[in-house]
Amino acid sequence: MIGNRIRLAREALGWSLRRLEERINGLVSAQAIGKYERNEMMPSSGVLLALASALQVSPEFLLSEKEIDLESVDFRKVPADGARDERAVNAAILDAAERYMEIESLFPDTALRWIAPRCAAFRIREVDSAELAAEQLRSIWKLGIAPIDSMTELLEGKGIKVLTLPLPENVSGSKAFARPSDGDAVAMIVVNDRHNGERQRFTLAHELGHLVLEWNDATERESEKAADRFAGAFLMAKEMVWKLVGRARTAVTFGELEAFKRVFKVSLAALIVRLKQLGIVTKALYGELWAVIVKNGLNQVDAPEPNAIPREVPDRAQRLALRAVAEGVITESKAAELLKMSRRNLAKLLDPEPSLNVA
Repeated sequence: MIGNRIRLAREALGWSLRRLEERINGLVSAQAIGKYERNEMMPSSGVLLALASALQVSPEFLLSEKEIDLESVDFRKVPADGARDERAVNAAILDAAERYMEIESLFPDTALRWIAPRCAAFRIREVDSAELAAEQLRSIWKLGIAPIDSMTELLEGKGIKVLTLPLPENVSGSKAFARPSDGDAVAMIVVNDRHNGERQRFTLAHELGHLVLEWNDATERESEKAADRFAGAFLMAKEMVWKLVGRARTAVTFGELEAFKRVFKVSLAALIVRLKQLGIVTKALYGELWAVIVKNGLNQVDAPEPNAIPREVPDRAQRLALRAVAEGVITESKAAELLKMSRRNLAKLLDPEPSLNVA
């Protein structure tokens, strides 16, 4: 119903009813907009166009009868401003998920669905067991022990939609499922596009842990610690860490650590914790290394990592949209709407080398 669409788009922007009234220059009152959202009134065509423009969506989006429910959203940290921020984030996830799924529906043969792998190692009863679970998943997926080049490409290749959204600073990400009214639930992992690449990769691995680990009677704290242990083990396979770092070190320089972090594409903090988990460094050496991390603020969310790696950029939906334009399946205007970008930026993607003479 149109009311749900108006509310979804408004909450995705974090706007109140009064704010939306202001953005349409008082064309109708906040009270009237509330009635639209409750489906007690229908906006006129003129009001509909004004609402669509202000909410940065198309009139077709507001009139669509598709319904998608969001399930199992579980943020690593709750938005600081509480329920209102959480509604805005959920609305933004739903909007992005719907656009992604519509793009994928243009080429049904390319649709990928997440099927959770089954293995006894995934049924854990303690945090440390997440180590074996990560090893088993690497084995099932035939990843060997090599560092993972792109977490996004890996996960999207397994049917998990990766969404990068401007989340509140203290929110790293979440797993979620989008369930259309006429289909199966679609697995997603949402990450904060404001965070650095190291943190995004860890968040993706952490949320993957939540998707595969089973620990029915775990507390929230235990569940989070298990997902963290899974993430470290998945990104830094112990055999590879032993191969590069050694099995026992009485000293290690930060020059070495920076070289190792470039290989594994993780933060210095995550790497040092991993060395402690594997017993490579003593408790005393870990304390010395961690003191340097804290002194330089490298344990903070917005830490400026040395030799920073690029952010994760999921581009599967974009590739499919560009293909759809090239094959005449959708117009450029529709592609720009689905990708939520301007026609000008879309044109740059379609023709990045305008001076290239293609015979």
